[in-house]
Amino acid sequence: MSAPLAFLSLLMELAFGYPDRLVKWIGHPVIWIGALIGWLDRLLNRPDATFAMRRAAGLFALIVIVVPVAVAGWLIEAWLGGGTVGLVVLGVLSSSLIAQRSLAAHVKAVAEALEADGLAGGRKAVSMIVGRDPDRLDEPAVCRAAIESLAENFSDGIVAPAFWLAVGGFGCGLGYKAANTADSMIGHRTPRHAAFGWAAARFDDLINLPASRLTGLLVVVAAFAVPGARPGAAWRAVRRDAARHRSPNAGWPEAAMAGALGLALAGPRVYGGVTVDDAFMGEGGLREAAAADIRRALRLYWTADLLIVALIGGAAALSWFMA
Repeated sequence: MSAPLAFLSLLMELAFGYPDRLVKWIGHPVIWIGALIGWLDRLLNRPDATFAMRRAAGLFALIVIVVPVAVAGWLIEAWLGGGTVGLVVLGVLSSSLIAQRSLAAHVKAVAEALEADGLAGGRKAVSMIVGRDPDRLDEPAVCRAAIESLAENFSDGIVAPAFWLAVGGFGCGLGYKAANTADSMIGHRTPRHAAFGWAAARFDDLINLPASRLTGLLVVVAAFAVPGARPGAAWRAVRRDAARHRSPNAGWPEAAMAGALGLALAGPRVYGGVTVDDAFMGEGGLREAAAADIRRALRLYWTADLLIVALIGGAAALSWFMA
């Protein structure tokens, strides 16, 4: 029941999200997984160890993070059984792995803050969703950062968990979320995590390969249905620019979004005082993005999101028909 589970999870998260009251009451899977990752980082990432030893410790930590979490998910799925009640309960649990509503809300907040409070408000809002230095961002850079975050997190936070839920059920989706959270916490090229987070970063690159390509295609197709979007330019940007991104995955959704909107995204950016000289996605597009462009990006996002819901819904219908 993997495809029906993924479809139901998308619909539930789209309708209800993950209520703040529930977060305060029992927390969230990412919070629980994050606590485990933080504990392993403190326990195993010893600064006096050699680079090779820290890399091996990071690999061991990744196994400890992903395997038990995935096995627990499959055991819960087996315990609930394959009936309607079990599917609904699993749908509720699995919907916590997807972030359609919260992603859109955080990105929309940047546009609203810029419109209401100017650059200071936009910087504060965008600092909630990106890791770059907000004080170095002018208004167009704030807008580009929000759109880039929307594109990349559409892949990591929605398409990828839905894809892995459809492939391997709750255990697979939960294992994906554990690996993705590990990458976000320790998969950085900093002195502390360059060795220890190496395995997490490389594994995250691997498991996001199919979803990132699918996300790029979804944005291209969505551009046909959004007034003012440019599907041809989106496709050309993906073919030309995606492979030039420093990430093997982020370039696909970012390039598609840049081409569809006529913008030049990515490029040199500053993280923690360090300039990252990245390639431009949508090279030749405009750098002068505005709050209106964030809203255009959100329309494109919601259209592409409905496409992934419909695609997985079709797979669910086919699986029911063949059962």
